Amino acid sequence: MSRIDELREKAAELPQAPGVYIYRGADGEVLYVGKAKNLRARVRSYFSAERLAEAKTGRLVHAAHDLEHILLDNEKEALALENLLIKRHKPRFNVLLRDDKTYPYIKLTHEKWPRVYVTRRIRKDGHYFGPYFPGNLAHRLVKFIHCHFQIPSCNVDLSRPHPQPCLEYHIHRCLGPCVPGLVTEAAYAERVKDVRAFLDGRARELADSLRGRIGEAAEALEFERAAALRDLLRTVEEVEERQKMASASGDDADVFALHAEPPHVAVNLFHVRNGRVVDRRELFWEDAYEYDEQEFLSTLLMQLYSEGQPVPAQIHLPVELEDREILEELLAETRGRRVSIHTPLRGVKKALLNLVETNARQSFEQRFRVRKPRAEEIAAALEEALDLPEAPRRIECFDISHIQGSEKVASMVVWEDGRMKKSGYRKFIIRTVEGSDDFASMREVVARRYRRLKEEGKPMPGLVLIDGGIGQLHAAAAALEETGVLNQPLAAIAKREEILYVLGREDEPVILDRTSPVLHLVQMIRDEAHRFAVSFHRQRRDARTLRSELLEIPGVGPRTAEKLLKELGSLAAVRAAGEEQLARVAGKAAAARIRRALGGGAASAPER
Repeated sequence: MSRIDELREKAAELPQAPGVYIYRGADGEVLYVGKAKNLRARVRSYFSAERLAEAKTGRLVHAAHDLEHILLDNEKEALALENLLIKRHKPRFNVLLRDDKTYPYIKLTHEKWPRVYVTRRIRKDGHYFGPYFPGNLAHRLVKFIHCHFQIPSCNVDLSRPHPQPCLEYHIHRCLGPCVPGLVTEAAYAERVKDVRAFLDGRARELADSLRGRIGEAAEALEFERAAALRDLLRTVEEVEERQKMASASGDDADVFALHAEPPHVAVNLFHVRNGRVVDRRELFWEDAYEYDEQEFLSTLLMQLYSEGQPVPAQIHLPVELEDREILEELLAETRGRRVSIHTPLRGVKKALLNLVETNARQSFEQRFRVRKPRAEEIAAALEEALDLPEAPRRIECFDISHIQGSEKVASMVVWEDGRMKKSGYRKFIIRTVEGSDDFASMREVVARRYRRLKEEGKPMPGLVLIDGGIGQLHAAAAALEETGVLNQPLAAIAKREEILYVLGREDEPVILDRTSPVLHLVQMIRDEAHRFAVSFHRQRRDARTLRSELLEIPGVGPRTAEKLLKELGSLAAVRAAGEEQLARVAGKAAAARIRRALGGGAASAPER
């Protein structure tokens, strides 16, 4: 009996009840997880002639070596368990949210001097608030906290004292905990408490607290402190009033639409909050071989909302789902309130659904056919992927080149407004580092570059990119801190793994999809920096070789060697040059000696 016949017999023996079924491979790996209200009917359908002829089903059945099932009381439990098992095992035949973006949170750290950061991963190392969308909302809130509460987001080491504060303190965006004596622990803790209340949405409680402190400051004749608290109170009251107005109107809904040409699928998700579209999200799949629109959307909703994304009051879909009521129950449990899933047929909601469908088709075209987004779109995607404060208009990228520590050089290339800007390229000769210490070399070069930029009063780039891993990233960060440059967006790309490390969130490396335009942009800039560094290194090495070989020729001194190097550029060019050409640079007598010493003419010149 063949293995497929054995699986067919197992399927025929399954109960006619709701549950989850699992296909396993030869080594026991989970290949596919599915749910059914009637296990026997659903699994037996896999072995019909029509299903076995389908690409994905045929591959799944032929790869499977075993079939398991789990009986459950109802379809709701089956749907929940299916989602849990898919998340745990990530079966290769299931639809997975592999290249999905996550929404940012605001993190208030557990430190002696707490700071606020934007992050996309939750750990047990601070207080987290969110998620926020659109994605830049978290960055806007953190900037608001800098301006009004003066709690920083910097990467300065606050465990040791510093001699003087940075610019953020002088422009009143930080209380200056890095310098002893600028702020007391009690005053700083009070501001942190205010930030927590603000992020928790306890605006009324925060306002009452501020009013009490204004009175205390006035009684103590601390009028400057009372004025600062009064300004903060006004800001908090304005924010609370805007939130009241927004919450009094409009609906909260997520609108889904898709365009599918299996195995490729593009999904667009519009977030509607308070009656307005506040964000758009794109999702892509390249391996949806067995595509069923209803099953696809059902699985997508379960995976998406179980990842921490806020569940709205309404969800609009292009098709009716068989398990709509079960999904509504599960999502309502997550939300804590009722959730409705609709398929609009007319009116404003249908018009919005049509708009999302148009965007889904356009996303499909750009991703799977054109794949050439505009520079502004790539920069915005880079901002999103690396959690940058804004889309970078200029990126400066550094690389180090040497052979076993000899002729150490570095390059800096520039990407600006969508193209490489060659007039901005810079070459560096490493001056202070002995041996092949790439970290120290990177530290020297970055310090030299941005010390000069500060002295000339020129603006910093939107992103500094380092060719290397975490070691090079930290070396560059140390150099920036030495030169007094703080809060500079800084990232590194590791060559072999093609993983991006962002300063401040090194434990959350950014792993982009191999087809991502953002990854392609970063790789292109990194490769150009590498090419430029290697080219400069070869030039230096050739110059050294040329100079040493020429100086060994009797009658050729340092000045003649330097002139030849300047005019011809390389030893290969000198070997290939005729005697007349050499004579124009070094004189007839020296040219004859050089020709004899190097082999007698262009015909005998060796190829490099």
